[in-house]
Amino acid sequence: MNHNRENGLALFGEIYGPEMAQGCAKFADSGEGFGPRQAEWTLDFVFGQVWSSDRLARKLRSCTVLGMLIGQGAAEEIKYHTKMGIRNGLTRAELEEIFYTAIPYCGFPAAATAKTAMLAAFTELDAEAQP
Repeated sequence: MNHNRENGLALFGEIYGPEMAQGCAKFADSGEGFGPRQAEWTLDFVFGQVWSSDRLARKLRSCTVLGMLIGQGAAEEIKYHTKMGIRNGLTRAELEEIFYTAIPYCGFPAAATAKTAMLAAFTELDAEAQP
């Protein structure tokens, strides 16, 4: 296993859990189905290089990524990255400020999409926290 894959698996597992990380790695290594290279790139490049870089704090990187995703209106990714942002140290109040900041720069429709996705992420996180 290469260094980037090791870093990517460790970080992905820390954020999303070891089962999801191993599932992603298994799919990437299988070469079967639709899109296994995306899983490979997710582990090796996105998590293994970009997110593992210490040149930008993970909390700040989460802010940056969320801003870009809001601008794209990428609802499902906003939901995942809201959860990731929480795990990287962002508070719900800080996430709300990211949402507010997006309004003048991305527009109300994109911000409304983000709000819906963020609230869905909060609901899922709250459900996960229940015993």
